[in-house]
Amino acid sequence: MQPISPHKDFRVLFVYPNVMLITLLPVGIPVLHSCLKNAGFQTKLFDTTLYKTEETTFDMKKVDLLQLRKFSYEDVGVTVKKTDMTADFVQLVNEYKPDLISFSIVQDTIGIAKQLLASISDTNIPVIAGGVFPTLCPEEAISIEGIDIICVGEGEEALLELCEGMYRKRDVKSIKNLWFKTDQGIIKNEIRRPSDINKLPYIDFDLFEKERLYRPMQGKMYAMIHIEIDRGCPYNCSYCASPRLRELYQTRTSRKYYRQKNVDRVLDEMVALVKKYSPGYIDFNSETFLARPIEDLKHFAARYKKEIGIPFWCQTRPETLNDEKVALLKDMGCKNMNIGIESGSEAFRKRVLKRTYSNEDILKGLQILDKYQIQYTLNNIIGFPDETRENIFDTIDIIRQVHPTTVNVYIFAAYRGTPLFDYCVEKGYLEPDAAVHQLIYGTELKNQPLSYQQLKGIQRAFPLYTMLPDPDFDRIRLVETFDEKGNAAFEELKKEFYEHVFKIKTP
Repeated sequence: MQPISPHKDFRVLFVYPNVMLITLLPVGIPVLHSCLKNAGFQTKLFDTTLYKTEETTFDMKKVDLLQLRKFSYEDVGVTVKKTDMTADFVQLVNEYKPDLISFSIVQDTIGIAKQLLASISDTNIPVIAGGVFPTLCPEEAISIEGIDIICVGEGEEALLELCEGMYRKRDVKSIKNLWFKTDQGIIKNEIRRPSDINKLPYIDFDLFEKERLYRPMQGKMYAMIHIEIDRGCPYNCSYCASPRLRELYQTRTSRKYYRQKNVDRVLDEMVALVKKYSPGYIDFNSETFLARPIEDLKHFAARYKKEIGIPFWCQTRPETLNDEKVALLKDMGCKNMNIGIESGSEAFRKRVLKRTYSNEDILKGLQILDKYQIQYTLNNIIGFPDETRENIFDTIDIIRQVHPTTVNVYIFAAYRGTPLFDYCVEKGYLEPDAAVHQLIYGTELKNQPLSYQQLKGIQRAFPLYTMLPDPDFDRIRLVETFDEKGNAAFEELKKEFYEHVFKIKTP
């Protein structure tokens, strides 16, 4: 670890516009905070997570849809703030007097970001925005009123250079990865090579309120920390940003974007974080935890079991599951896994989603998890472009052959910058400026085999179709309609679901 440099009188205010009570801590801001802190800069954070920006939370909506066991935020003292978000933000800006404000933006939270930006339009404080949205949609991001600079690509080195240059009153407009608004137009600097993630400082969650450590897991709230073990993903899912990020870096820098941290580097950081934050659970920030050589996993498992020993969850893909790897996970204390099925229609999955594993791969991998009694949640998406009801029931059929603990079912969200977004626009299914509001609500496409309302009905019925031991499909189909009869059927079947799947008696 690098020693912290002498104090510098330069203040950075990080802003994290987030969906209400999505409590899993991010990785990006805490790493940037560590980089600046080690260089002697002062930092604070304004985080919107605990403010009321929605009628209900993402997780409570999942509870309503039988995708998540009931839990209580209040059990660990997590509550929604009673004060006004915008007023609190303005007050913090006026009191802290930052020299630079740094927003982290994804498409779901652009509305919150714009609201906060409008509230400080008269301050003349420079604002930089980073994150996946500015990286993949830079022209749109730089055009947002109130944003002066955007970071295209990774921000650790770029933000540090920007702060150092501003602090020393140097010209900063040639810093790689950054675009600048000027009176003469937009300056677009080239992208630098990817960071060596093994040389970054340890992540630091001290900016966040202690309530933000908690996250629901199978009906209970746990203090949980997020551990970065790699960046990017080696796969090509058409609805994901990873293929475009790889393409961006390969084209502009001739370097690979997907990188894995050295096992010892990860474990050394974890030892320090566990000592500092005393979590009850670990989450590994990797889209494909098992996409590592078996020797790496063996070394990881040995050190983890000896030095950490805390329950953890991770996510991976069906084709990465085999007996040797799952046995290692079981031995080191894996309690939960998320596995992306997305679609059970093999031909559709390969053609539209660019996921090339077979249904046999899915069943074989999940049966290994059943064998080792590791709980797992299956992630599924419905409402992909051109998807039919028959395609969705192919997914239901696959799930009924295995034994997940829970199932997630989201409606396809067309995120800008992804290959499938471009496909939808080209086919006329979607306007180029279409908004996305959380995965669970997805995006309403035009001219599809199933209407958006039909998809919402299938989403509500999906856990019943997949998880009830002896389902009456005709009875469950009533649940797909949001009328008095359908709502009554849902309430009745919900009781059966809780008793048979969650093993909880309901009144």
